[in-house]
Amino acid sequence: MFELNFKIAFRSIWRNKVTAIINIGGLAIGLSSCLLLLMFASYEWNYNKQFKNAKHIYQAMINLEDANGHILRTSSQTQNVLASTLKKDFPEIEYIGRTTKLSKRLLSVGSHSFKINSRYTDPEFLKVFNYQFISGHPEKALVDPNSIVLTESTANRLFGTTDVINRTLKFENQVDLKVTAVVKDVPANVTYTFEALTPWSLFENLNQWPAKPDWGNHSFFTLMTVDKRADIARLNVKIKDIVKRHDLLSSEELFIYPLTQLHLYGDFKNGISVGGRILQVQMYVCLALGVLLIACINFINLSTAHSQKRAKEVGIKKAIGATKRSLILQFLLESVILTTLSMVIGIMIVELCLPWFNNLLQVKIEIDYLNPLSWMALLVGTFLTSGLAGFYPAFYLSGFNPVQTLKQQRNPSNGYALSLRQLFVILQFSLALILIASTITIYKQLDFIRNRPLGYKANALIEIPHEGLLYLKYDLLKSRLLASGAVTAVTQSSNGITNNNSSIKGLQWEGMSETDKLIDFDQIYTTYDFIKTTGMKIMNGRDFSAHFSSDTSGLLLSEKAVQVMNLKYPVGKQILYQGERRTVIGVFKDIVWGDRSKFKKPMVIAFMAGISDIITMRLNEEQGLNKSTMIISEILKELNPNFPVDINFIDSLNEAKLRNDATLASVVNVFGSLSLIISCLGLFGLSLYSTEQRKREIGIRKVLGASVFGLMKLLSLNFVKLVALAILIAIPVAYLILSKWINKFDIQTTLSFWIFLFSSLLILIIALLTVSWQSFKVAKANPIDALKYE
Repeated sequence: MFELNFKIAFRSIWRNKVTAIINIGGLAIGLSSCLLLLMFASYEWNYNKQFKNAKHIYQAMINLEDANGHILRTSSQTQNVLASTLKKDFPEIEYIGRTTKLSKRLLSVGSHSFKINSRYTDPEFLKVFNYQFISGHPEKALVDPNSIVLTESTANRLFGTTDVINRTLKFENQVDLKVTAVVKDVPANVTYTFEALTPWSLFENLNQWPAKPDWGNHSFFTLMTVDKRADIARLNVKIKDIVKRHDLLSSEELFIYPLTQLHLYGDFKNGISVGGRILQVQMYVCLALGVLLIACINFINLSTAHSQKRAKEVGIKKAIGATKRSLILQFLLESVILTTLSMVIGIMIVELCLPWFNNLLQVKIEIDYLNPLSWMALLVGTFLTSGLAGFYPAFYLSGFNPVQTLKQQRNPSNGYALSLRQLFVILQFSLALILIASTITIYKQLDFIRNRPLGYKANALIEIPHEGLLYLKYDLLKSRLLASGAVTAVTQSSNGITNNNSSIKGLQWEGMSETDKLIDFDQIYTTYDFIKTTGMKIMNGRDFSAHFSSDTSGLLLSEKAVQVMNLKYPVGKQILYQGERRTVIGVFKDIVWGDRSKFKKPMVIAFMAGISDIITMRLNEEQGLNKSTMIISEILKELNPNFPVDINFIDSLNEAKLRNDATLASVVNVFGSLSLIISCLGLFGLSLYSTEQRKREIGIRKVLGASVFGLMKLLSLNFVKLVALAILIAIPVAYLILSKWINKFDIQTTLSFWIFLFSSLLILIIALLTVSWQSFKVAKANPIDALKYE
């Protein structure tokens, strides 16, 4: 019986080639789109969940409060003394470790040097995360200050093998380190990735400041594993005021947060998680299911539209004894065959598109064909799609009355089936309009943020790491660069102009209130020519100058800082900064430092020689950027030969900060377009069938004098009405969705009416062109061809 149904199913598909091609093509596009998006959603969902003890790993977080006790922001960066304090006072914490941000460090083996992504960490960091050790032991790997842990790929890159225990390499051209362990490569969907780990004690040996206990400096990350029996809510209550107990000027509240949730739920407001990347993942899942749903709707519409052709077949089979159950199985089998073919084609499309998709999202996703779970997921997906697409057509077709169908008394153009098809068409184009409106809104928001004034001149501005011999040769480097004509200005600073990772509070000034000590200021340390190099605008006073020796104890304040400090005449005012009296010598226009979608914060720029991580230069545009960068590279190679040249354009660094939302826009754009294509495929199939059914009617109308335009209007009007209704339904839904998305930005564009008007016109025009082509062909045909057999 199964073999017979199989043959019947194939013959039915072969007889209706156009419908089968549209169904297979639509389902293949829908399934491939769904697979790609769900694979990425799974990748994001599994962030930080690869470790055996993942659900017991927590990160220390700090709520920074204002003078009134309101939470200004939540930070994941903590103090250097927090880990030891928590470990000593709270037995619920099993292991705890500090780590620094990921930085490129120079590792040299013989004459070969490489820039490797590295972190300084405590030895217990290796117990918090149970990495897979190829060699070495987590108990001893980072105990020796002159030790280093490498990942498998890094060991191969440096030495050509993973058998490297006790091998020596030079770190930052300063100290020899011994390899004490090699671990498996860390997955990309882990927050704290690395290629090498070095001990915290080495960090303190190479730099004096990290060793000094400092409750006011938030520069590090603190991670821990907590006893599985511990009550986290109760523990958070116990540790809440620990910073305040050690720093009387502090207004911070401490809490710990599951690391497995930090990536997806890492946006906080008033100390409470309000989402984060989870919103993007949800959008991808909805988009995946939406595209697949549109493809399934096509299948249902085309199957029920062709019901008249199948009515006689069903009537005859029922008349000779076929049961409803056997007919349902037959039609479901047809659905399974079509879906299986679509899945095979869909997987081929996925494999072809994966390189592009990975490059777009900056991830590495692949289908693991050796994993039984992958095959199970594909099979489940195939059968679920078969059921979703074929369930209603199977019950609808098997439910025909044999007497009515054999007497041709059934008119499928009237009744529930047509109404359901209309609803499906409306749903398809409603989803398509929402996606198009979303794409336009996302691009508009990105463009709004991208064109937001930065407060400095980003064009022709570059930065390089301040490293190696450049610390001793900075003055020589600056004079050589200026003499070469490649640059017009050079400065050094503790942070780059695009990366905010330092803040300070506790400043004191005349006329302040006690609560003003709690104001949190962004801060940068620098020396001379910072304003000149970056192109920032001085509103009052001047920049640091070598002509004034007193400037070494000077400060620059931003407009926002002057405002919150309530200083009417700030220049010349005395400010107590880090326990030292400093004089305000200038006020600069507020700049965007860090996230371009956030409000500007008060900022202080302090003269501080000896603390510099970045050298910033303004290129000489008259000489040509390419020529200037070549000259800079030659000078750097000469003065700092052991370090590779690493030049970063500020424009590129700023653009990289928008990559996440730009990627979202691209994904919605691509898959929104695909959903529209699939919708139009279905509309084309329905219009093709409709015009085929009305050929004789059209022939008669032409004979009676109907015009081509009139016939096209007659054939297209019903479909256009459905699309118009879809537009009316979709616009308020799209507005609600996009309002929620856009409100997550501090700096936001407006939801203009033209967005929905343009989206509606685009949908309407595409739908009209889709049905008009077939209508035009039928309207232009010779009526004799349709009527001659009568």
